[in-house]
Amino acid sequence: MSDRKIFVLAHAVARQRASEAVRSAPDGYAVTISAPSRTQLANAKFHACCGDIAKSGLHWAGKPRTLLQWKNLLVSGHAFATKEEHDIVPGLEGELVNLRESTALMSVRRTASLIEYTLAFMAMNSIESSEVAQ
Repeated sequence: MSDRKIFVLAHAVARQRASEAVRSAPDGYAVTISAPSRTQLANAKFHACCGDIAKSGLHWAGKPRTLLQWKNLLVSGHAFATKEEHDIVPGLEGELVNLRESTALMSVRRTASLIEYTLAFMAMNSIESSEVAQ
């Protein structure tokens, strides 16, 4: 059984249970309070958009890109546009690597911003959203 417990602070009972868990935790345990992370629906919307761009055949740096390549390009562009921390460093083999934020760790607000950025990119390039992406 895992020692990890997650409480979503959505109501008074959840707050009470979280408080009780903190009071009864052994010394040395840690508590983290964080904003909610992205939803599965938002994740599905973003990936649908990446797929729509890939299927459109839009070229980037001289050739069409895959869904995952568009995901990397969009997350990188969004981070730069919103002045999020990122770093371009030499990789282990001398290639350039963008050390960027993880989409899995994005907050709900950050994910919404990424989707907005992506939809704007699609509109500027005349790429229609699929049913799932809307």
